[in-house]
Amino acid sequence: MDTDAVAVLVTAAAAGSLSAAARRLGITPMIATRRLAALERDLGVTLMHRTTRSLSLTPEGDAFLPYAQALVESEAAGRANLRAAAAGASGLLRVSVSTAFGRKIVAPLVPSLLRANPDLRIDLDFTDRVVDVVASGADLAIRIAHLRDNSLIAQRLADGPRVLCAAPAYLAERGAPTRIEDLADHDCLLLSGATHWPFQVEGRERRVRVQGRFSASSIEGLHEACLGGAGITLLATWNAREDLRAGRLVPVVLSDATLEELPIWAVYPPARLILPKLRVFIAALKQALAQDATTAPQAKPEPSP
Repeated sequence: MDTDAVAVLVTAAAAGSLSAAARRLGITPMIATRRLAALERDLGVTLMHRTTRSLSLTPEGDAFLPYAQALVESEAAGRANLRAAAAGASGLLRVSVSTAFGRKIVAPLVPSLLRANPDLRIDLDFTDRVVDVVASGADLAIRIAHLRDNSLIAQRLADGPRVLCAAPAYLAERGAPTRIEDLADHDCLLLSGATHWPFQVEGRERRVRVQGRFSASSIEGLHEACLGGAGITLLATWNAREDLRAGRLVPVVLSDATLEELPIWAVYPPARLILPKLRVFIAALKQALAQDATTAPQAKPEPSP
């Protein structure tokens, strides 16, 4: 379908005449007439009643007009998006992200993004609560979870492997658990209100009740307590990576279970086209997470005594 002809129909319906539509579109009245006639031949219906003094939509034209308007608007938006993409990312990008992920993964990306995109500004909102993206005015939120809200557009950025870990001093004193039931004899460091850890056992999900003497409302609190030798905790691999590599934490591997992963998502409000500033940010984040996955230390089971 010729979008130039569709534009004649939409503009003529708004302007009230083909001559007025021609002036708005910067073409001659003869070209406007020919384009409208070609569109009617293409569709096999008459879209407009035309006389020397008036112009009105036929019932078929009236029914087709909303689709024609959407087509013209979509083409205009597409052209604008291409122009913006050619000019690079620009404007203010508001991102909502959890404190630990934002500090360790997102914030380190900011300097290179700003250098590569001089017209881009970034505002990071560090929060461990789930933010209403639309109500808060955020352009983008990073969610590390199994998504349930399908009112937003979501792009999966990476898998989210997790690891049980503890400080060497704690394991030297208490020993390392090797099976699920061994966790009952250990101090488990928990998020406030959480009572279970999710495992995969023989291909099925199993939520195991754990307990301990310390809990915190943030992952960073658990991380610090774990480094201090207070017990075993459950961390994302990206969060524990540096401490595992340096030996400050040791992976705890259970022979009869693996941990359930939590995928990492970028979510943003519905829109016809993704803005360049979103596209650039998401691409950089995907690349960083891919590199992190290839360099993350692998947990190995402790040898049996």
